[in-house]
Amino acid sequence: MVNYWLAKQEPSGPRGYNFQTLKKNKKTVWDGVHNNLALKHMRNMKPGDLVLFYHTGDERQVVGIMEITSKPYPNPKEDNERFIVVDVMYKKSLNRPITLDELKKQKNFTNWELIRISRLSVMPVPKDIWDAIIEISKS
Repeated sequence: MVNYWLAKQEPSGPRGYNFQTLKKNKKTVWDGVHNNLALKHMRNMKPGDLVLFYHTGDERQVVGIMEITSKPYPNPKEDNERFIVVDVMYKKSLNRPITLDELKKQKNFTNWELIRISRLSVMPVPKDIWDAIIEISKS
């Protein structure tokens, strides 16, 4: 069974990474997560799961889809084994980006972590919300 996630990334700046770079490179290691709840979510990721790529900062929008290609493993750049990473690959771009403001207008999204816990960088996406986001991107 596929699980659905959303992962946030700052698209610009010195540590920035954007969806276009992932599209060009085809794959990357998803790292830099230190929040306990976000790490807990990452520990539940498995190969084949799908992830919405969300640009934070000035953009605040969902821009595309990645696929998890590895089980979570300790970040080789960190001394602490509780900090983990997963490998991801580019899957597809959304037909159009969907802004946070658009997502906030969806009545059935009000209890979703993206709306309730705005600073959380990795979170599950319920299947009904995932399907609604894909539909919205088609309009």
